[in-house]
Amino acid sequence: MPSQNKLISKKKPTYPITDRFLKYLTRHGRTIKIPIYYDDLLRFQGSVSVYDKNGKDTLWVRVYYSEFETEEINESLKKVYSILHSDGNETILPFLNIDSVDYCTFGNSKPFRIKVRNILNDNYLYIYIKKADASRIYGLELEDLLSPNHINFLVRKNTLIEEHISGIPGDEFINNHLDECSKRDKLEIAKEFVKFNERCFIRLLGDMRSYNYVMVLTHDFDRIQYRIRAIDFDQQSYEGNAKVYKPQFLKENNKLVEMTMELLQQTSIDQYISEERSLLAKRATNEKKRLKALLNCMKEDSISPPEKIEELKMDLFELTGDVNFKKANNMGQVLESALAFVIRNYKNVNPYIIRRKRQQRTQP
Repeated sequence: MPSQNKLISKKKPTYPITDRFLKYLTRHGRTIKIPIYYDDLLRFQGSVSVYDKNGKDTLWVRVYYSEFETEEINESLKKVYSILHSDGNETILPFLNIDSVDYCTFGNSKPFRIKVRNILNDNYLYIYIKKADASRIYGLELEDLLSPNHINFLVRKNTLIEEHISGIPGDEFINNHLDECSKRDKLEIAKEFVKFNERCFIRLLGDMRSYNYVMVLTHDFDRIQYRIRAIDFDQQSYEGNAKVYKPQFLKENNKLVEMTMELLQQTSIDQYISEERSLLAKRATNEKKRLKALLNCMKEDSISPPEKIEELKMDLFELTGDVNFKKANNMGQVLESALAFVIRNYKNVNPYIIRRKRQQRTQP
């Protein structure tokens, strides 16, 4: 629905990392000393617009630094790459080159995109350096714990370093590739969209418009597997309207929604929703201790204004009838209630868990 986009905040504030959250990140290897910070990269002397292969403005600008600073910045960026990808192994530094530093003012995190190339074989990777924002970091950590994807990132003071997530941007895939897919592929994509939609909703990841996720294609021996991966986590547990957390209600995804409704029967959609809830419940149960520590940080944190918290908890209460949503006082408690609701229902309907409980009750 186009109207839902108006409910997404145009400008979300940056939330600081609390001492408790910082201790959590340190305990789990997410913090490390780095040689350059976000603010250092803001000292560029000039920039030029970056256009794609079709001549369209990408909203990124390529930045340049003074001759005095360029060498120092490039060496520091190569060290950051080695810290992120090889635990700081500096023997690889002579074989790396910083091809470009791009800056984007579009979005909340105002990221720098660094292209790092191996001069021996011309292979390259991107890394991103952004302003550290607590809600975004919660989103990254939840993605690592609750989704089928792993995320590599580091935090230091006001700086967030993220690895690049490879894939075809969702908007590009929908506009340029979707119509060319076979019916078999479209069925796979529809199934994945249902699962992605449910995963975002349960873990309260909002604003999954088509340019905030990528389509990842994996060639199997007799088919192509499709997976949708979020690449933007700024709207983790921030908005008040529950529909913002469902990609199906965002107009940029209308083509995927229409295709899904055309190809899948409601029984199939319900099946895929059930499958995704079961998988998410398993991951939450397997990561119970770490997830609890993360949620405890969120429950003592402020990552959304009170009016949005009130709106969301009442939306979810009306949807589920679970009084725990009504009792929630912050986004951490709302998310905890959402995960508990899914886990509780998963355990109540899973035949293996029910059978195990019965066996435990009958044991002497």
